[in-house]
Amino acid sequence: MSYSAPLKDMLFNLEHLAGLDQVAQIPGFEDAGLETAQAVLEECAKLAEGVIAPLNRAGDLAPSSWKDGVVTTTEGFKQAFRQYAEGGWQGLQHPQDFGGQGLPKAIGAACIEMINAANLSFALCPLLTDGAIEALLTAGSDEIKATYLEKMVTGEWTGTMNLTEPQAGSDLALVRTRAEPQADKSYKVFGTKIFITYGEHDMAENIVHLVLARVAGAPEGIKGISLFVVPKFLVNQDGSLGARNDVQCVSIEHKLGIKASPTAVLQFGDGIQGSVADSTGAGAVGYLVGEENRGLEYMFIMMNSARYAVGVQGIAIADRAYQQAAAFAKERVQSRPVDGSVKASATIIHHPDVRRMLMGMRSLTEGCRALSATAAAAYDLAHHHPDAAQRAHNAAIYEFMVPLVKGYSTEIGLEVTNLGVQVHGGMGFIEETGAAQHYRDAKILTIYEGTTAIQANDLVGRKTLRDGGATARELAGQIAQTEQQLQASGTPAALSVARQLQSARLAFLEVVDYVLANAKTQPNAVYAGSVPYLMLAGNLMAGWQLGRALCVAEQLLPTGQDERFLRAKIATAQFYAEHILVRVSSLRDSVLQGGNSVMALAIEDF
Repeated sequence: MSYSAPLKDMLFNLEHLAGLDQVAQIPGFEDAGLETAQAVLEECAKLAEGVIAPLNRAGDLAPSSWKDGVVTTTEGFKQAFRQYAEGGWQGLQHPQDFGGQGLPKAIGAACIEMINAANLSFALCPLLTDGAIEALLTAGSDEIKATYLEKMVTGEWTGTMNLTEPQAGSDLALVRTRAEPQADKSYKVFGTKIFITYGEHDMAENIVHLVLARVAGAPEGIKGISLFVVPKFLVNQDGSLGARNDVQCVSIEHKLGIKASPTAVLQFGDGIQGSVADSTGAGAVGYLVGEENRGLEYMFIMMNSARYAVGVQGIAIADRAYQQAAAFAKERVQSRPVDGSVKASATIIHHPDVRRMLMGMRSLTEGCRALSATAAAAYDLAHHHPDAAQRAHNAAIYEFMVPLVKGYSTEIGLEVTNLGVQVHGGMGFIEETGAAQHYRDAKILTIYEGTTAIQANDLVGRKTLRDGGATARELAGQIAQTEQQLQASGTPAALSVARQLQSARLAFLEVVDYVLANAKTQPNAVYAGSVPYLMLAGNLMAGWQLGRALCVAEQLLPTGQDERFLRAKIATAQFYAEHILVRVSSLRDSVLQGGNSVMALAIEDF
């Protein structure tokens, strides 16, 4: 099944929900209006559909391979990545000072979705590089920026994030990799890092590893972690590549999905032959980013970037699965329709339950896409608006949205790809159809860059408790305004969405109040309900965006432009309200009433 980029929906979101016209009024973004967005998205679609998507199945069947420390990617990946880099796509939303195009995140996010929908395994390489670039832009010295950023922004070099170790997964306080200061202000890095996406590959001439490590004498726990640039090849004064660094890939993982993406085990400082260790002794040469013992703070810049991008991956894989399921349902002939509309066996899209599944897939995907677009616009305003108050306001909104985009969108990615297999029936269980690959690929999204529970804990602790629920309540106030618009419309679809949106908003506020009232006295009960809270909040925020979209669609219908698209938008919003938003009440009840039962069973009874 080929991939077709949903350009119409993306542009609708940018124009009517994300408010791209407001973003384009920010100094530096004046040329980033809808016309530019359409041109950029259309070009990205050509690359995604014509070059990257055809490699998706090949990557699953013939994944990246490892031999003697060398990783060879799937045939065609190297050439596709060269086209990606030469087209300027890696630098799309990075500063022009370092060779980027300096476009808003709102436009960049739509392009990221297309690349990920085309080929999730391929897209992971530029995704991690984006995060590394953001970290160095924020915390890197002028020398580090001058040495690495331009080559990374142009896609000539790629970047990685090295956090996890065999004994330290999400608990980074347990990191043991060590860094020894040298007389020339460099460091020698020693340790093992696991689960390093594109930690070794053949698609770029250099790989810039960002590595968390401890300097001797550093405080225990997370307060003693520093961040280092450890390149695969050292860089000479003139910018050319020098000696191979003392870092090697000792294996890559065999995985459930995203098989073409090499997930590396990297060994730093083993004194490998043919490296800089031959002349200076064992130890990978690293360079401190920012100040010692502030590494986690810097890495969170990269992690926040990656978390948003992984949420977009969830939307991307959902859309790919939906497109394939819808096409299959229009072709697969099975049984007579229950209403007698066809007298013989008909295509399965005639059957109500298949329609229910397809509408579920479509509405979840479109809701999360709209949510990600509005969050990206908030990011642009938070980082670039000339008014400090506007920056602070939008920063709070964006920060609240990140765990929802990451957590909710990846969970629905798994739900939608599961439905995709179900729509295919027995054929979905057969690898040749490709439906199973989407399901397998989607599973990792709820895990890496912080599991759903980690996103939920962040939503409770940093995003709700820290400001006393102020941002949550402000968003609820904006949702109430949308309800009023829907009620004023008076159409059956608008009134239905308004009813369910109001019910979901009130449930959300009940949960916010519960979290604020009980977090200190009953922390186990509150955090036992953190994932239901996240799913409730994500469900509501996506439904809100679809409610806004319905209002716009109804306003545009009399103009006669694209009536089919607009009516589909209205029907999708109504379905979401009546089938997805209604889940909120049960999520609320599990938060308010179910916390104690989570912890009731003694450990020895499990």
